Amino acid sequence: MIDAVTDGPFTHITLNAPARHNALDRPSIAALIQVLNQLPTDTRVVILTGSGKSFCAGAALGDVADSDWTENPLTGLCDRLEALPYPTICALNGGVYGGGVEVALACDFRLGVDTMRAFVPPAELGIHYPPQGLARAERLLGLQVTRRLFLLAERFDAPALATVGFLDQVMPPDDLDKATIALAQKIGALAPLAVQGMKQSLYEIGRGQTDTPTARARITACFASADHAEGLAAQKTKRKPVFKGH
Repeated sequence: MIDAVTDGPFTHITLNAPARHNALDRPSIAALIQVLNQLPTDTRVVILTGSGKSFCAGAALGDVADSDWTENPLTGLCDRLEALPYPTICALNGGVYGGGVEVALACDFRLGVDTMRAFVPPAELGIHYPPQGLARAERLLGLQVTRRLFLLAERFDAPALATVGFLDQVMPPDDLDKATIALAQKIGALAPLAVQGMKQSLYEIGRGQTDTPTARARITACFASADHAEGLAAQKTKRKPVFKGH
């Protein structure tokens, strides 16, 4: 179900079970975590998308119904995805439901097609969503939007998702791949040490876990890097910099 292809500094990951709207069962969650754990060290951007009409329908209901999900493996997947050192783009090719919404929120940027919908139905199924997922949504979308998602099980269309800050860009389906690649190339052209260092700092800030000495060490490393020298040289000679990641 999990297809992964690396193309230079970009890794493309596709949820490929369209018949079940790319719902994630325990084996596919484990497979996706394994892919994330084995990304090449020279990765600059990770792109996550789905196949078929939906991006992801969250946890497979058969798994939820037949086992104790008090310790939700989907939470661990989202934690791992959010903690990646590389910027992540979620290319939402279609609807996103339940835990799939959290998977998308675990990415740094979200692009969506203008026909997509999103909703989180646990309250309609008698399920209490894990607190870690609620906290992730609240950090990124704010408390009131999170209430609308989880307490009301409100349905959001693409324009509404852009309005509340869930989507960074909305486009026709035929434009999604082009827009995703353009964003990945824009990120990939920036200085990797700076981008990855600031991503880590933002990750810590979002959790109230800022490690000031470590953040200062990242700042010092960037100032001392060849990429910083390259950036200054490129600015001086009015050319585009070519960053190597060191």
